[in-house]
Amino acid sequence: MVDPQYVLPNDIGVAMLDCAEAFHLLSAEERLYAHYLSRACWYGGLVVLQQTSPEAPAIYALLSRLFRSQDPTQLGEVAHSLGLSDEEYQAFLVYAAAFYANMGNYKSFGDTKFVPNLPKEKLKQLVWASQAFADHPKEMEALWGRCAERMFSLEPTQKHLGLCGQGTSTYFSANCTTEDAKLAQDFLDSENISAYNTRLFKTKVDDKVNYEVRLASVLSDDSQLDADMSAKIKCFEFGGCFFTVTRGDYSPLLEKVVENLKKAQRHAANPTQAEMLSHYIASFTQGSIVAHKEGSRCWIRDKGPIVESYIGFIESYRDPYGSRGEFEGFVAVVNKAMSAKFARLVAAAERLLEELPWPRAFEKDTFLKPDFTSLDVLTFAGSGIPAGINIPNYDDIRQTDGFKNVSLGNVLAVAYSTQKEKLTFLAEEDKDLYIQWKGPSFEVQVGLHELLGHGSGKLFVQDDSGSFNFDHEAVINPETGEQIRSWYRGGETWDSKFSNVASSYEECRAECVGLYLCLNKEVLGIFELEGEDAEDVIYINWLNMVRAGLLALEFYTPESGTWRQAHMQARFVILRVLLEAGGGLVSLQHTTGRDGKPDAVVSLDRSKITTIGKPALEHFLRKLQVLKSTADVAGGRTLYETYSAVTDEEPQRFRSLRKTVLLRKEERKLFVQANTRLEGKDVVLVQYESSAAGLIKSFRDRFREDAEVLEKYLLEMAQADAHFWES
Repeated sequence: MVDPQYVLPNDIGVAMLDCAEAFHLLSAEERLYAHYLSRACWYGGLVVLQQTSPEAPAIYALLSRLFRSQDPTQLGEVAHSLGLSDEEYQAFLVYAAAFYANMGNYKSFGDTKFVPNLPKEKLKQLVWASQAFADHPKEMEALWGRCAERMFSLEPTQKHLGLCGQGTSTYFSANCTTEDAKLAQDFLDSENISAYNTRLFKTKVDDKVNYEVRLASVLSDDSQLDADMSAKIKCFEFGGCFFTVTRGDYSPLLEKVVENLKKAQRHAANPTQAEMLSHYIASFTQGSIVAHKEGSRCWIRDKGPIVESYIGFIESYRDPYGSRGEFEGFVAVVNKAMSAKFARLVAAAERLLEELPWPRAFEKDTFLKPDFTSLDVLTFAGSGIPAGINIPNYDDIRQTDGFKNVSLGNVLAVAYSTQKEKLTFLAEEDKDLYIQWKGPSFEVQVGLHELLGHGSGKLFVQDDSGSFNFDHEAVINPETGEQIRSWYRGGETWDSKFSNVASSYEECRAECVGLYLCLNKEVLGIFELEGEDAEDVIYINWLNMVRAGLLALEFYTPESGTWRQAHMQARFVILRVLLEAGGGLVSLQHTTGRDGKPDAVVSLDRSKITTIGKPALEHFLRKLQVLKSTADVAGGRTLYETYSAVTDEEPQRFRSLRKTVLLRKEERKLFVQANTRLEGKDVVLVQYESSAAGLIKSFRDRFREDAEVLEKYLLEMAQADAHFWES
């Protein structure tokens, strides 16, 4: 029996992201623009396979060949002829669908490995009996040999993503430790090189440590270096080691990205979009984050486009050190009705920022009003799909140029719906109200989290010329009453300073802002909520947060004492803060369920939210912001890691509760996305059924013309680097 943590249930929720109405309202030019951007995103999304695990590219090729030769129904007939049960074949389909949805064999939300929930020998029999094997027996046998062992392996260091000794990561060679990652970050900071589009490979020659910092780019040599890259692609000596900066990672995939961005450029709606794509093309061709930043500046200036998109090495959640970006690309269409509410929130933002519990000096000098739109996702390529986004993540751009917020409406519509009988850890009297108001309350929380959470706060910086962006002689730390004693210098960023705690800490700050400001009547009015409805939305938003703090225990690894998901760690921290506030605000009880198994109930006294909850949150939120603004890494880590600690101390006994949470967990839904297809001079939308088979078919169709070539690229790239992870 496999630990149920590492397999997916056959009845896992599968939801289609419906974007038909929004897509059909686009003009012919807009559809072409969306189509080619989508193609660029999907090709780039394959990069995630190389960023996840050594075996992921080969598993992808194996699945691709199986389902290119036979669709899920045809392969199912083969399975039944071999004696596989319906449950066993469905388990294989669920595995394949989840692999595609996560772009690898580790969950995008939680970084936990998942393995096929059927015997290895039975899956091997199915592969051997398949049409793909009949057509190419040697190739299929070789593919199985490359990936089968690790596909099913639950060796301790392969259960989760992590650095040497703690997990698996292909952002680093297997011999890289946290100390190596720290040294590499110090080197990158010293040369003003961003880690976002890099991987790190460590070798030893004659007892001398050598590191290769490999940048993602189409070009793989130094023959066509632009001005930005010419100072970076060379060998450096640093910290008693050699660092060689190279480029060309994921080259053949990025070449396909660039090819489609160029095609999209011909259909851009305005010169700003065209310039944006020129910078992205330069970035992916050269390996230049500087060029990507310029593209991001254009993207911020492109206000209110009908077709919205962003693409690149974006989020650093899955880098165990917290600095390297996973490839991501999305294309979406504006939902005008919901966007009008967010526009009103943006209009009120400067007033609302004044409500936040830190002095004016800790806020940006000028609030650069961003775009904030509700979008229906057409394409979201990468390892997972969020409900909302606040980007770009570049600190310098966020401070001076601004950012954009998006709420993904068709994701919100299906991702968080649940049935009453599956709703865990709430009192019976809360369940109907929770189901009624979960969607509207989450809409409010996402809006506040993205716009005024991630969009608020200032980083105190001294640049390379010695100039400060704050009055370092006059600004007082409200926590100590003294002058500011620390700040960011030169090329230091939030991610590079706070490294593996940065993502979760920032998500926690944004979640706290959402909870804090949802108490504001003006905010609720913007979302057309008033009276009893408004009070219910406040209650359910806070209740949802403390319930999420309990559910978060699924994403804690007791063996290593680490968290595997930034948002869930943040929600656990908030639960701890509100429990610590006392006064009966939050209670957490161990119970026994109707099935006789361990259970739990979390409850919130709604009458105490403003009297006890708000002051506790205010105090904690101010601390988070002050420590972030002042680059106080030691203070920030101590605070955050203290609240992140999971112990079995009374009265909560969180480690025991974790077992209960695992016993009763519900897997996150998988999303089936549409494809776009050229028919003559027009673009048509192809949607699929909400099932594991439908998700598999969508991927089969996605690369129908060049699947073999892509498989070849993926396998060659993986093979070239395989020695970095072979024991």
